[in-house]
Amino acid sequence: MRTNVRRAAVALAAVSALALTACEPAAEGSGGKPSGADKATAGPSKPVTPSKPATPSKSPGKGSSGGGDGSSPDPDYAVFPCSTYDVKFTATLADATTSSYLLKITNKSGKPCKVLGHPIVTFGDLDGAATERGKAPGIEDAMRLKPGESAYAGLMGGANDGKGKTVNSIAMTMNTESDLEQKPLTAKTPGFYVSPEASVTAWLSNAEDALSL
Repeated sequence: MRTNVRRAAVALAAVSALALTACEPAAEGSGGKPSGADKATAGPSKPVTPSKPATPSKSPGKGSSGGGDGSSPDPDYAVFPCSTYDVKFTATLADATTSSYLLKITNKSGKPCKVLGHPIVTFGDLDGAATERGKAPGIEDAMRLKPGESAYAGLMGGANDGKGKTVNSIAMTMNTESDLEQKPLTAKTPGFYVSPEASVTAWLSNAEDALSL
């Protein structure tokens, strides 16, 4: 009986020892150090460094020109029609038989200007003006007159058929296709016969063409 009780007590002690062993914390790593999983601790994360702002594109320098797309500016953009304030005017007899005069203008300003259409020519104290002879290019294709350059037109009074009158001067204004008030430029034309068919050519780049039309 005592032997049985002792055996039961030994068995109970063994079971208790096993239960206590199961309740202990997990074994540490080799060398008595905690394993890598136990060493990891949740520390504060490092602040994220903000990215650098994008460098803005360089703006065009002062004095840059051209359109918004980088194209070159139109060279005629700021070129205005020639007026009597921009030119000096002369009239030279070319043919007395047909009362033909060569009209000449020279750009006296310091900037280019466009010579438009035909000159507007009046005769002394007579009413009316010379009829336009031939066609003239439009404003887009008009001649560009640089400072010091000249343009020419041929003025024909017509043969003396007894139906016209004689004048000693003419006056000329430029076609500007605007309401700009101009001071007429005058030239002496002694004994210039003006018939009802008096006419004038458009402005041209050379005198020969002006007198042959």
